[in-house]
Amino acid sequence: MLLCQVDFLPQWRRAAQKCVCTWRSCEVLACLQWLCSHPVPVSFRLCFKDFFIHKFKAVLGKNRIIFPGEKVLLAVSGGPSSCSMLRQVQEGLSQKANKKLRFVPGVAFIDEGAAIGQSVEERQRTVAELQAVFQATGFPFYILPLEQVLDLPASVVATNPSPSEQPASAYKAAVHHFVETDGSNFPRPQEPKKTLLPRVQESHTLMLQQLLGSVKTLTAREELLNTLRQHLLVHTARTEGYSKLMLGDSCTRLAVKLLTSISLGRGAQLAQDTGFSDSRYGDIILVRPMRDYSAKEVAYYNHLFTVPYVVIPSVDTKTVDKASIQRLTESFVTKLQTDFPSTVSTIYRLTSEKLQTACRKRSGADGCDRCLLCLCSLDTAVGESLTHTGVTVHITVLHFSFIYKQGCT
Repeated sequence: MLLCQVDFLPQWRRAAQKCVCTWRSCEVLACLQWLCSHPVPVSFRLCFKDFFIHKFKAVLGKNRIIFPGEKVLLAVSGGPSSCSMLRQVQEGLSQKANKKLRFVPGVAFIDEGAAIGQSVEERQRTVAELQAVFQATGFPFYILPLEQVLDLPASVVATNPSPSEQPASAYKAAVHHFVETDGSNFPRPQEPKKTLLPRVQESHTLMLQQLLGSVKTLTAREELLNTLRQHLLVHTARTEGYSKLMLGDSCTRLAVKLLTSISLGRGAQLAQDTGFSDSRYGDIILVRPMRDYSAKEVAYYNHLFTVPYVVIPSVDTKTVDKASIQRLTESFVTKLQTDFPSTVSTIYRLTSEKLQTACRKRSGADGCDRCLLCLCSLDTAVGESLTHTGVTVHITVLHFSFIYKQGCT
């Protein structure tokens, strides 16, 4: 549920003091801007925290993709959403947790300072801030310079054989075994090591900058960066023995990504790009447990419970709205969300679910043609009838084509 931008302070205060309303059914929430500058009742804070943590555990329990004892690599960029995800995992594994999480986490951070021309000192300063955050969790963490993507083997762009699909009863059996043994037979997190940014050869930095500089538009550069980032994360997960890769994409981010992908001609790949799970790599499955949280909910939670995060510039920092399709779509969605608070949920929860239902059968087909970079199934079928999904995509593209004709490069 999105935080409401309503002005019912008396009703909200009475409901919070009585604490008889649930967060899901409460219709008298004050807006985030007001709450950040005024004291919030303790009962309201506890109600929101319980709801926030419950939703995170519920989405993992509902999908039953992560089995007890599995090693899961958390991709943390340092931003609000991924750091909030890290806090949820930390809360779920604590001794006082009501329903503890049962997987073994690790943390991975990719330093992209070379892509935006940061100096070595600036990159080291950012890494030092995040290292303090990671060490406080007690999880093993990996600091990965983006330059390492230049040394990846060719196998990273190949789909490895996926483990055989297990019956529905296998998950319950694994949970029962975990409870009986009290998790004693499963691996434990290693002690985090003090590691700064690994030494990177200057030649590798120059090669990476030349590669990104050869891309003429910011739109294509952001897509290339996203692909390189994902390849490096998947390679790290494979080499370190992780079977799942957890991403921190929020509902707001995925709504922007959905419209951007359609505008870039990637409508057939939406099932992998925005769904809860993504099995394009076979042996490594990507999961997005933050997909039901809006950016506003994440910001509110981080503010109330002092979740640390680091503001890191990206390639589109301080650019105009029309600098790229991604930037323009983000500006459009966020501005529309300000006046119509249900914009993000409508785009993502309605349009995305329909597209995923239609695309899942094609994306899961064996022996199909795949893109050499993103490894998604290519939509090469000719002569198919115009389905309801096709109509939805077509209407969406027409609706946004007006915006992208305004000089976007």
